[in-house]
Amino acid sequence: MPQAIRAILPGATLGILGGGQLGRMMALSARSLGYEVHVLDPDPGCPARAVVDHVIAASFDDVDAAAELGRQCDVVTLEIEKVAVPGLRAAAHYAPVRPGADVLEIVQDKGKQKRWLRDHGFPVGPFRDARTAAEVQEAATAFGGRCFVKSARGGYDGRGQVVLESAGGAADAFRELGEAPVVVEQSLQLEAEISVLVARSPSGELVVYPPALNHHENRILEWSLLPGPVSRKVAAEAEEIGRGLAAKLSLEGLLAVELFVVDGDKLLVNELAPRPHNTFHSTQVACVTSQFEQVVRAVCGLPLGSVEVLRPAAIANLLGDAGGPGAPFDQALAVPGTRLFLYGKRDARPGRKMGHLSAIGATPEEALARVQAAKAKLTGAVAKQ
Repeated sequence: MPQAIRAILPGATLGILGGGQLGRMMALSARSLGYEVHVLDPDPGCPARAVVDHVIAASFDDVDAAAELGRQCDVVTLEIEKVAVPGLRAAAHYAPVRPGADVLEIVQDKGKQKRWLRDHGFPVGPFRDARTAAEVQEAATAFGGRCFVKSARGGYDGRGQVVLESAGGAADAFRELGEAPVVVEQSLQLEAEISVLVARSPSGELVVYPPALNHHENRILEWSLLPGPVSRKVAAEAEEIGRGLAAKLSLEGLLAVELFVVDGDKLLVNELAPRPHNTFHSTQVACVTSQFEQVVRAVCGLPLGSVEVLRPAAIANLLGDAGGPGAPFDQALAVPGTRLFLYGKRDARPGRKMGHLSAIGATPEEALARVQAAKAKLTGAVAKQ
């Protein structure tokens, strides 16, 4: 039975460690619910700046600044994993921090995360930790040559990882990643990439969104579809893995679980993210409760919202100039069922996430076709420049 936990009601102040696009969309939902919002971010002009009440401009490893955020707020959550764990512990002296430092400590280091998953009985693909070029070469040889070498810490949207085609490139890969600890993962033949999103409140109430089907280009999410057209067996197993992880971690907040489908219907956990996730932006238009409202409900101890999918939806990321000033957004929005979400970023650099498009449809396939058609209006315009 869920325990009775005093809710942090609207009118209170929510703190967010990180003011990027996820923090911005979290803040918008929090404000709709009646909360004041403060964020900590190294950039005083971060994407969340325009929609929050206060920004503490400080680095993510500034323990004193994190403590100050805790003093100002009634509860603190996060939108990015690279926050220093000591900062979370310092903030927790003044306000509940959800998810807590113990969760972040596991997730921040990819090697530690993989070992934790394996040791707690969750399915993962073959991997090895490596601290030297020789250990990378040894792992690559054991995995048959082709593998992925990932920085143990940091890295996002394809950064911090190298595809190794043979063991002979181990030294170059290790050098490219800064000669710091890495994780070497065997390359797998994937049937699909999916994800599930779990919300769990401090009382133990838990809900799981249906799996999303995801497609990446150059290791950056290109599009995501909800609900993902996967078998009932795969969907049920994915949701069960999500539930098990949330319970084992004593999660308070959101947990996104990236999964590989291999050998027909076998699931392997790729990575965890204890925050809102790019692959569930479609919940903004598909579900009764978006992931951004859900995280506010979860960390504040409010009743969790329904995760029912009212209509299929798809999202497509807008990178660089496709989401920058001057893009023909009017043409994209002329595609039926589409919506535009821009993140308020000033500089449209290549590969930088500037926003996303979403589309609804009578079927998942129609939603995907619509969002791809809308995106083509923007990427085609960029290509002609």
